[in-house]
Amino acid sequence: MAKITAALIKELRDATGAGMMDVKKALTEAEGDVARAKEIIRAKGIQAAGAREGRKAQEGLIASTVVDDAAGQTAYAVELNSETDFVAKTPQFVEFGDEVVADVAKASAATAEEALKASSKAGTVNDTVEEAGALFHEHVKLGQFAKVSGPKVEIYAHHKSVELPPSIVAIIATDEAGAAVAHEVALQISAMSPKWLSREDVPEDIVESERRVATEKSLAEGKPEKIVPKIVEGRLNSFFKETVLLEQQYVKDGSRTIADLFKEVGGKAVAFSRLEVGKGEE
Repeated sequence: MAKITAALIKELRDATGAGMMDVKKALTEAEGDVARAKEIIRAKGIQAAGAREGRKAQEGLIASTVVDDAAGQTAYAVELNSETDFVAKTPQFVEFGDEVVADVAKASAATAEEALKASSKAGTVNDTVEEAGALFHEHVKLGQFAKVSGPKVEIYAHHKSVELPPSIVAIIATDEAGAAVAHEVALQISAMSPKWLSREDVPEDIVESERRVATEKSLAEGKPEKIVPKIVEGRLNSFFKETVLLEQQYVKDGSRTIADLFKEVGGKAVAFSRLEVGKGEE
């Protein structure tokens, strides 16, 4: 029996696209014979993982968790994509999501790249994802990633239907007092898709772009030049009210803003994130 080395495992993985555990099992069964191991993998129908890479994977779920740490709490959320919602809603795929986000949190990953390198039962999260592709016979990948920390963290997971796993996850980090309204704010984030926490967080180049567009639009509408600056400021304020969380109108009471909610409890927001299946880059 030939020795099963890391080089042999890599050779077979590169040739078949199968997951690490499947490769190891096939090599063991074939007693180290790579050609025979390829036949075993083909026979079991798991070679297609490599071919699946070119297929779009834009269904799936958002798995999330909150862990306590020295600074308070940290939330992790990962998008795990499949090709079909038929696969995404299976209990096995949901369990796969829970396993991945637990491994990511345990590793304190800060980026999607770090998440893929996190340790798992299969070796790394990347290995776990590859094995899921073989198991579900679809292109499976890790998409968007979020990590949000603060004294208190609230997660709201939205299901578009009772049959499907969470497709939107909204996370809000607050101070201790702000936790009193955190759930309502998480609902707001889920429904209204803000891009920035405060006006100060909006990049200057985006503000300037909006200002130019508003100016050109006002002039094209034939507005007198002397009142254009005032019109532009009004349109910029409308832009902030749509895209900045603290300036958005509260969906349950349009007479109040999200900033008002925090003022009422003497609290503040620290950071937020929103992930939605299929909205990241393919």
